Amino acid sequence: MTVKRIVANVATTDVSAARRFYGDVLGLDILMDHGWIATYGNHERMAVQVSFAEQGGADTPVPDLSIEVDDVDAVLAAMKKAGFAIEYGPADEPWGVRRFFVRDPFGKLINILQHD
Repeated sequence: MTVKRIVANVATTDVSAARRFYGDVLGLDILMDHGWIATYGNHERMAVQVSFAEQGGADTPVPDLSIEVDDVDAVLAAMKKAGFAIEYGPADEPWGVRRFFVRDPFGKLINILQHD
């Protein structure tokens, strides 16, 4: 038996609210949309990972999702331009990532990061 995929599921009464944050700003494609559920992603191969944490590093809260990007500063600028409040960072962390925290439209704490 091999785990092929892990999907984060966020409960909401407004599935369409994800489009601006995850689609427009982060540039993810809608991979599946049944009206009651919409799955965002891209067609690149993604690793199967699940993390368990006591804190989010640097004594921050544990984020609900971590999203790795190729240009964290461009995403930071896009989040600010779209009006999303930055809750932490940007910070160059000693474990080799540059990151910031932002809340998505559902109140989830999102860790946006880029590896050095």
